[in-house]
Amino acid sequence: MKAIQFGAGNIGRGFAAQLFTESGLEVVFVDVVQELVDLINQRRSYPIRIACEEPWTVTVTNVRAVSGLDVPAVAEEIRTADLICTAVGANILPRIAPTIAAGIKARADAGVESPINIIICENLQHMAQHLKAELKKALPEECHGYLDDKVGFVESVVGRMVPVMTAEQKREDPLLVVVEPYKHLPVAKAAIKGTFPEIAGVEPADNFQSFVDRKLYTHNAGHAIAAYLGYLKGYKYIHQAMSDPEIVSEVRAALSETGQALVRKHGLSPEDHQAHIEDLLHRFANVALGDQVARVGGDPVRKLGPEDRLIGGAKLAMEYGVFPKHLCKGIAAALRFNPPGDRTAPKVQQLVSDLGVAGALHEISGLPENSEITAEVVRQYELSGLSEQTQPTQNALTRNA
Repeated sequence: MKAIQFGAGNIGRGFAAQLFTESGLEVVFVDVVQELVDLINQRRSYPIRIACEEPWTVTVTNVRAVSGLDVPAVAEEIRTADLICTAVGANILPRIAPTIAAGIKARADAGVESPINIIICENLQHMAQHLKAELKKALPEECHGYLDDKVGFVESVVGRMVPVMTAEQKREDPLLVVVEPYKHLPVAKAAIKGTFPEIAGVEPADNFQSFVDRKLYTHNAGHAIAAYLGYLKGYKYIHQAMSDPEIVSEVRAALSETGQALVRKHGLSPEDHQAHIEDLLHRFANVALGDQVARVGGDPVRKLGPEDRLIGGAKLAMEYGVFPKHLCKGIAAALRFNPPGDRTAPKVQQLVSDLGVAGALHEISGLPENSEITAEVVRQYELSGLSEQTQPTQNALTRNA
């Protein structure tokens, strides 16, 4: 059996391909970086370093690659494939859609009757609808029926953490990927067409939206709050923030707020969800990952979006009768976040300076200036007591519960 993996980056190499090859599938990477394609074809293998207290290395074999610029070659690979996976970044999906479409057309022209599923490993809401719409644009109308009948657009929730590689690690081996041990990939069971191969770690889920919400409002929210509170205490790494009892307490309390809402919304087991929270806190504290506060908290404009991890989580908690005091503390910390080089943090600081906290929050997150969430964020922001000139080494929000 053969899987086509669009994107030979951290998730493609460091997660999806590992699961596929461990399950007996050949993996054909599709990437536009020719040096990467050539190196994979020369070696037909690459290492993954599992970052934990006692790291070990996994060698991924049975892989090769084709250039994403060679559309006929990719289309031919898709014609004879059993599975497709994308891990290219949401903004790149429209660029690869015509290439995938060429492969789907090749299958239709050849009369291939067996369905094929596309596992979509992208950080994007409604990604299945988005990719299918892009493929329809690229396909002739006579192929639309084949697309509807024979192609499954299977969303996934990527939970494995893959930190930015250090320069030293890149020099060690250009194909090396460093990842955490966590190896579960929930996918939308209802979207699967035909027979789906047994793949280690890939977990078809009936209540898939619960996994989507849990990732955003538990994993992503908790990670971001750890970063923003860690920044205010001057920590460089997430594991340093997670060694601070006050920050751990705040993150756990915030995840209790979203957790109560998620349990009620999706009928989750409270005990299982709490166990998931505790596992996440343990994973965030993984020293071997070396994940940086600036990376995890980066781009606060996006992370303070109306439905994103913090604001969306606070609104979800309110919807289910939980006042999000600790989430609001995380939001207030996000409004203080301003590490050197961040692409949107200066905009947040300028908006706060020009419009005040409530006005900035309305501009970024769409929250009414008189909302309960806004009022609590303003209160927490004022409690933090940092002036614009203060260095982020003071015990700020976490000192004022």
